[in-house]
Amino acid sequence: MASRDPARPNILFILSDDQGAWSLGCAGNDEIRTPHLDALAATGIRFTDFFCTSPVCSPARASLMTGCIPSQHGVHDWIRDGNVGATRIDYLAGQSLLTDHFAAAGWRCALIGKWHLGASDAPRPGYVRWFAHQSGMSRYYDAPMCDETRLVDAPGYLTEVLTHSALGFLDAEAARDEPFWLSLNYTAPHYPWIDSHPREYTDLYRDCPFHSCPDEPPHPNSASGNPATDAGHAQRRANLIGYYAAMTAMDAGIGQVLAALAAHDLARSTLVIFMSDNGMNCGHHGIWGKGNGTRPQNMYDTSVKVPCIFAQPGRVAPAVSDAMLSGYDVYPTLLDYAGLPPHRTPRMPGRSFAGLLRSGRARADAAVVVYDEYGPTRMLRTRDWKYVHRYPDGPHELYDLAGDPGERRNRVDDPACGATLASLRAQLDAWFADHVDPLQDGARKPVIGTGQLALSNHGAHDAAAFALQPIVALTIPTRSPQA
Repeated sequence: MASRDPARPNILFILSDDQGAWSLGCAGNDEIRTPHLDALAATGIRFTDFFCTSPVCSPARASLMTGCIPSQHGVHDWIRDGNVGATRIDYLAGQSLLTDHFAAAGWRCALIGKWHLGASDAPRPGYVRWFAHQSGMSRYYDAPMCDETRLVDAPGYLTEVLTHSALGFLDAEAARDEPFWLSLNYTAPHYPWIDSHPREYTDLYRDCPFHSCPDEPPHPNSASGNPATDAGHAQRRANLIGYYAAMTAMDAGIGQVLAALAAHDLARSTLVIFMSDNGMNCGHHGIWGKGNGTRPQNMYDTSVKVPCIFAQPGRVAPAVSDAMLSGYDVYPTLLDYAGLPPHRTPRMPGRSFAGLLRSGRARADAAVVVYDEYGPTRMLRTRDWKYVHRYPDGPHELYDLAGDPGERRNRVDDPACGATLASLRAQLDAWFADHVDPLQDGARKPVIGTGQLALSNHGAHDAAAFALQPIVALTIPTRSPQA
């Protein structure tokens, strides 16, 4: 019945899409309804300071799968071209993925949901089930999917389609002896939000005041050209209803999947992970969107901080942890936790936090610095400070998080912060110098947040790999939600 050995656990890795760390009930949001995730957090460890490696989906997902930063794996922006068909591009070709190691060690791997790393219609080697979204975003009803190599429109509401596919996989695996790895990658709560979700969920927020999301004027650098996020300010309430409804619908699906684990008596031998690819601003800082919700791209905590829960009864100590961790730590942690041999290249930055999962307490030497990048925009964050550097000429930012946790006062030009600025700048420069692949160094590529069109390892000035025009053709048709 799949793995019954807690020390050789099944892996259920649930990844949401564009979810801010602020959008969970257990994180203190008293308006959003996420009862199943709240219950999961109560049985496991919830991290309050977990960061993505890049505040946009494809680079962050590539880092989870490779353990590398974008300037190593070469995915610097969301994948705009090369997803299916004759023009498909495998953006991770030749790279060692986390699931490759699990498959080689006997885990039966499956992907259900969003891939968005190119070649969605070409199942990765080692996967026994492949049901991938054709790109990375679409309508929620009758969504375009890849069922193995076959392109289909999956009838129904996508969150429920993915849930039912996951339930079918679990039912089949329960009769086998091998452990499984299931990547259940929901597209929720990514837009579209308006007229895109069942009324049983949107009605829950009909009278919600949405005090949990700020109502602010547009950020001076707000990006435009994306119809869904452009509507954020003009139709704030309707968008928030859709965003919250998408979350609650996903939470309901997760509840069904967790119930199936329990019904198959697999809860104690399955490590459940829940996190998001990147954060999200729903009016925070006057932004609708994530890192590319502004130009130049932003590194606010609401864009880079993600929810993160690890749970396995009897093996993960229940706790709420403020350890500062990053998406590039996931790769070594899961190999360590499952008892598989470590895999590292000289430039891989991540460190295992498997010991923290077992004890609930951070190591004395636990990292207190995390780094992010989005093309030429890079960030260093400590407990008390954040420094954002934009190549080649800025604007740069410096925030005293101890006194200004909301990141409202940029002190980069404050003489009183000169010594701190110099120290953080030197630290950021040294860290990236240690880790980047020079051919894929995002600081020297024209990444502006409108999508990646080709592989990026053909030279430091390969502008053809990136979309340099506004997004003008991504209006997502929706269908009226079912009653």
